[in-house]
Amino acid sequence: MDRTVPRTGSEEIELYIRTYYSLLRSTTEIQIRALEETHANMGSALHPHAHTPSLDIPAFIYAAMRLPPCIAEVERVILGQSQDVLKQGGFEDVESWLEVAAPARRRRSYYDGSGTLACYIASRSDIDDLLPILTAFQIEWNKLHTLLRGEQVRNFLDGTDRSDEDLPVLAAGIGIALEELLPLHSALGKDFWHFIQSVAEQRKRFKVRLLAGSLNDYKRAVHLWWEHVERSLPSLIQRPVYFVSSNTHSVVNLITGFALRHEDELLAMLDKPEHADLADEWREIEAEQVQSSRENFLYYMLKKYVTTPAGKKLAKERFETEMQCCVHRVRSEQSFDLDAQLIELSSLQFDQIDPRLQRPDLKVLEQSDAVVVNIDYPLGMAAYLVLSHIAARAGEILGVYIMGKAASLNGAVGDVMLPSVVYDEHSQNTFLYHNCFSAVSLDQDLQYGTVLDNQKAVSVVGTFLQTPTYMDVFYREGYTDIEMEAGPYLSAVYEMYRPKRHPTNEIVDLHGLPFDLGILHYASDTPLSKGLSLGAGSMSYFGMDATYATSVAIWQRIFKREIKRLDARDSGS
Repeated sequence: MDRTVPRTGSEEIELYIRTYYSLLRSTTEIQIRALEETHANMGSALHPHAHTPSLDIPAFIYAAMRLPPCIAEVERVILGQSQDVLKQGGFEDVESWLEVAAPARRRRSYYDGSGTLACYIASRSDIDDLLPILTAFQIEWNKLHTLLRGEQVRNFLDGTDRSDEDLPVLAAGIGIALEELLPLHSALGKDFWHFIQSVAEQRKRFKVRLLAGSLNDYKRAVHLWWEHVERSLPSLIQRPVYFVSSNTHSVVNLITGFALRHEDELLAMLDKPEHADLADEWREIEAEQVQSSRENFLYYMLKKYVTTPAGKKLAKERFETEMQCCVHRVRSEQSFDLDAQLIELSSLQFDQIDPRLQRPDLKVLEQSDAVVVNIDYPLGMAAYLVLSHIAARAGEILGVYIMGKAASLNGAVGDVMLPSVVYDEHSQNTFLYHNCFSAVSLDQDLQYGTVLDNQKAVSVVGTFLQTPTYMDVFYREGYTDIEMEAGPYLSAVYEMYRPKRHPTNEIVDLHGLPFDLGILHYASDTPLSKGLSLGAGSMSYFGMDATYATSVAIWQRIFKREIKRLDARDSGS
């Protein structure tokens, strides 16, 4: 069979990747400045002005949001797969350091308060993600540092504490339009002036050290992670499993009904001035003037409320409710940041679940021995390592359902894309398979976006490792869905029912699998257009429609499949 694959032939990207991997083989720290030239020459679509002296504020924001706030003080970044690896590298007490987090990237990290940041990594995809982010951040930091060294600007910053009213003065002092500076101010929030002062004081000279980088090191970290998960439910090794890769809120919110039972307490938040826009939205929902789901709105309010001091009591109550429903939350320990939830179908309180999931025969599930293993979707090749390990350790896999964000080259933010073809840059395979979801699966629950099925997806190596030409080649060959996990997951799927390792650079036909397979992506970026791009932030409230539409579809599929399996078992067929 002939195939057309998105051959980009980007020697600049390949050179960049070879450069940082060759440098990381060193047993000493490497200087990020050694990557700046190849990074700039690559012509990244996310960093188009890397090679110019002018600020590339969107790239700066993108990088800053994927690094913890302490990055302003960081001089050295240490990468390792687990606590043991860090100890062997001479960092004995990393987990006694301050745990820090980035606003827009999950990566377990610790800061020693003296310039060293330690990051746990799950696969080589973390390197392909983090090295370009650090390089882009350093390039733009140093550009801004140069602009802030003018005498007038220095005198301005050395004065009294600054406020938002001083933004026009700062913008004029560094020679950019106020409209260009405002997104950076919005992204950094209350830390903005401290950040600017830090940039003015010194140039950034990151050093990075990779403590271990073999495939075995990554496999060992996954094994350590899964051992901890397994201890929460030891019977998992013998029980049938529906595997879900999504997030740690929407899937559980739908089946506990907790937010719906605490409506009054959650809606009380709307009285606060900072939630005026949400209060307007709620009034329109009540008046049926918008299509937004009442349930989705309450789920969003719950997510916000439990992170506030006032919401601590409710967070504890939510945890207790989940345990009553046999939902086991398992936070990662001693290795990379990947939370998991183990959900026993037989113990769900079926009269409490989301109305969209109700069906007359749900009581049949009280006889189920199946467990839903839901993980907070991993980054890139970690998906392959995690699913491969779970498939080898858990009982029979009954279904694999993958939900996550993607960039769309032909849709709009909030659309849902259902690929049936995936080209994987890691294996260079083209995967063909039956996606168990179709437009019909989501049409009723997706209020604002469009469901695009029969799509073609590309699993890329990293977000910065793409150029406009690169994406144009994808689009010309009909690949309109760009993400990072589907290809690695499908490599693991191949090995779950074939007697050998996944091939490379082949057409791989996955039709006829002995278990269910579904992939759902919701568009968070539209990089080929001037439309809304979420690279600098998150989808926030307006991302809920697609998130919950896909989550509802996954639960409906699991319930349908499990009821059919139980009926067949009871009838002896």
